[in-house]
Amino acid sequence: MLLKLFLCFTLIPVVELYLLIKVGTVIGGLNTILLVLVTGFLGAWLARLEGMNTMLKLRANMQQGLMPAEELIDAVIIFIAGVVLITPGLLTDVFGLLLLWPVSRNWFKRMARKKFDEMQLQGNINITRFR
Repeated sequence: MLLKLFLCFTLIPVVELYLLIKVGTVIGGLNTILLVLVTGFLGAWLARLEGMNTMLKLRANMQQGLMPAEELIDAVIIFIAGVVLITPGLLTDVFGLLLLWPVSRNWFKRMARKKFDEMQLQGNINITRFR
């Protein structure tokens, strides 16, 4: 776990800085800053749009008496995407936009479900069902 945190807080910013410098030498510093600002703005707008759609689906399922499991997973992924998009950088912006795009978000949902099922089989997670 310590290695993962180290990589997350050290390696990712170094790669982001490297990418920003490389892109800045190709398209210019001001254009690079504008690119980061535009992707951040578009990401925030898309996160709001997808979040509102998810909340409407969640509310509709709750009114019908259905458990909104898929919508809750979508909401968590959209929240993570919003947090990632706040981080300035090109790599994190691409990752955040991929989390927001419904097609790729479904792939991330399948991966998360698979990991959750593995953790449940290993006994790391216990599920209690209420009736």
